[in-house]
Amino acid sequence: MSAGPPHRRPRVAVFFTGGTISMRVDPVAGGNVPTLDGAGIIARTPGLDVIAEVVARDLGRTPASHFTFPQLFAIGAEVRAAQADPSIDGVVVVQGTDVIEETAFLWDLVLDSPVPVVVTGAMRSASEPDDDGPANLRDAVRAAADPGLRGAGVVVLLDGSIEPADDVTKTHASALDTFRSLNAGSLGSVRDGIVRLDRPRGHRRHVAGATRAAERVHLVTAHVAMDGTLIDAAVAAGADGLVVAATGAGNTAAAVLDAAIRAMDAGIAVALTTRAPSGAAGTGYAFPGGGATWVRAGAMPCGTLGGPKARIALAVGLGAGLSRDRLAMLLAGPDA
Repeated sequence: MSAGPPHRRPRVAVFFTGGTISMRVDPVAGGNVPTLDGAGIIARTPGLDVIAEVVARDLGRTPASHFTFPQLFAIGAEVRAAQADPSIDGVVVVQGTDVIEETAFLWDLVLDSPVPVVVTGAMRSASEPDDDGPANLRDAVRAAADPGLRGAGVVVLLDGSIEPADDVTKTHASALDTFRSLNAGSLGSVRDGIVRLDRPRGHRRHVAGATRAAERVHLVTAHVAMDGTLIDAAVAAGADGLVVAATGAGNTAAAVLDAAIRAMDAGIAVALTTRAPSGAAGTGYAFPGGGATWVRAGAMPCGTLGGPKARIALAVGLGAGLSRDRLAMLLAGPDA
């Protein structure tokens, strides 16, 4: 009887883009600055070669807060090319955590291969004795190589928690366990070197063929004693679209809605979400400026997408030239 083919070690493409995981304290600058390239990060990650054959590539050392849409689409193109390589079992993107919930969601919108994509980074720099970068990188490579994540889209993994890109939120400025999915919960975890998946990802938003995003999509957060000045200013500055993160279940002062109506009358797409960390804007309130009046006026609800993610979806949808109806479907989500 034949023994069958030998077991092949997984092969994972890892793209290094910078972030805290690449940083060390510079006493002259007075804080953390980008220092380590991919080889330097790998050298600080013992045991990585036991998990998978890593195909590493450096794509710069960019603080995540400096990313632009063209850069994100360029990284996405590199990921897409890696996914198309039949020898690659999974992809990891290493980046800063400041905007990871936005970047991962953008890639989730535009990538369509079933090959897993895991986005990771670190909350502590390489100068700190208890930095989390090496553990996060090992866990991310394990997850990317796991066939259970095929078809799950882009996920974020830090502190052993596997989070879907469309729900993950940074809940604390510096805690190691900051990343949580506040609506549907985590997909699973990596503990003691074992990938455990607790639930399927479910349906995802997707923008086929997207290669750019509208640059001037602005996020306006509602607050007490607010008028329409910020929205009027955004329109005057040439806004392509607006996302309004309203209070509670989608409510604002009447003057804020009035300004948004002026924007919509000028042909500007307006999306409505909540500034609350979870939940959705809805049509339960019908007083002037209530959620029902926003939707009746033409604002597009965003399901459980928070403000930053709603801005990503609207920008990508506008960049792809989607009609108003298709934009509304994209924002509302596949289960709406």
